[in-house]
Amino acid sequence: MKYIEERNQLIEYGRKMSQDSLSPGTSGNLSIFLREEKLLLISPSGMDYFNIEPEDLVLMDLDGKIIEGKRKPSCEWQLHTNFYKAKADIGALVHTHSLNCACLAAMRMPIEAVHYVIGDANTNKVMCSPYYRFGTEKLARAAVETCGRAKAVLLANHGLVTCGKDLEAAYSLAKNLEYVAEIQVKTMSMGRPYILNKKEMDQVIQGFKGYGQGTEE
Repeated sequence: MKYIEERNQLIEYGRKMSQDSLSPGTSGNLSIFLREEKLLLISPSGMDYFNIEPEDLVLMDLDGKIIEGKRKPSCEWQLHTNFYKAKADIGALVHTHSLNCACLAAMRMPIEAVHYVIGDANTNKVMCSPYYRFGTEKLARAAVETCGRAKAVLLANHGLVTCGKDLEAAYSLAKNLEYVAEIQVKTMSMGRPYILNKKEMDQVIQGFKGYGQGTEE
């Protein structure tokens, strides 16, 4: 069995996704892209994340061919492969059904810049893609097109997709955007929230480039 480290990481973050209430039950899915091999490891369909073992993860290529694994891959595997084909700078994808993101998706509203941390998605507004049935190629293509240069997109009447350089980054973004969505939902119930404008958010996004312990350019 190949890619033990990556398999264990997917199990760890799948369990985090459940514990953090980002995806109830067996909903949601996540994957890691092995770009040099042009393969992805993806969570299996319909399994409790606390019952998944390393051998349950599915190794497949970008055309959907299973390379290793006896389980069915997530029904959203096309969502993952389409993002990996479209975005050359990502190494992982997380798809959640978190409550507040799902609320905005049900209203077909974007996540707005009610908090500057939305800048982590490389945008000032996370858009909502048109509705298509789960697990379809149409859903996958619409999500990629709507996402554009951002790192996240809402799926109408469905949930959230985030991507990142690695699984930690994609998962962190999913948590941050659920936080922003919660602020938006709650402030909308109180009145009309102030939305940070593009100029203000461009400054935030630029500031994020030097954020953390890495060397600033």
